[in-house]
Amino acid sequence: MPDRIALEQCLNRLLEPGRFKDYGPNGLQVEGRREVQRLVCGVTASLDFIEAAIAAGADALLVHHGLFWRGQDGRVTGWMKQRLARLLAADVNLFAYHLPLDAHPQLGNNVQLGQQLGWTADQRCGDQDLVFSGALPEASSLQTLTAHVQATLGRPALALPGDGRLLRRVAWCSGGAQGYFEAAIAGGADAFITGEVSEPQMHLARETGVAFIAAGHHATERFGVQAVGTHVAAELGLDYQFIDLPNPA
Repeated sequence: MPDRIALEQCLNRLLEPGRFKDYGPNGLQVEGRREVQRLVCGVTASLDFIEAAIAAGADALLVHHGLFWRGQDGRVTGWMKQRLARLLAADVNLFAYHLPLDAHPQLGNNVQLGQQLGWTADQRCGDQDLVFSGALPEASSLQTLTAHVQATLGRPALALPGDGRLLRRVAWCSGGAQGYFEAAIAGGADAFITGEVSEPQMHLARETGVAFIAAGHHATERFGVQAVGTHVAAELGLDYQFIDLPNPA
């Protein structure tokens, strides 16, 4: 029978968390029961997700956004107490992988996002090689590219126009990767796609001519955890379920 230790070893072997400088701990964040039969995956370890996963019979949860981040207060009160109390009362394990889950070359958020959009990366750049880039299947206008991103992800996207050039090369990085826009520009992209946008990106798009599309943090980070969960469940013989809770951000 698979157990927590075998699951942790499988995930660490696959995602290699030791290779990354991250914003919080990767791996087992909350220890639950030893026996694991059912793995439930989601994007974020919110109370709603924890409740839904427990109701679905989970022995272990696998998420991209866990409970603990660098710079947190550290006290177990309020929302943190509620989440931890529910996990501990149900004796359920919580595994979380942040940058390792973004970066995996076959199963990670970035490569899976590219596959959803029909793009293949031939180059990686940016901090820890987290930005993927490649040639578009055919040259496109920003309007056409934005419509494609919106249709694929099922939500509106915010497009910041560059200089109106025909787009031939695109770079992308899921989630809150707006800070990597300059790396994408330096890498030769005509457009950059990520989840979020901040004030400086408007000016960079205007001044460099490279377009920017913000397509939603949650929307761009739904795919890697599903791919990893499916892979690990098949390898260990676990029951598996993905729970996607809508999030407009």
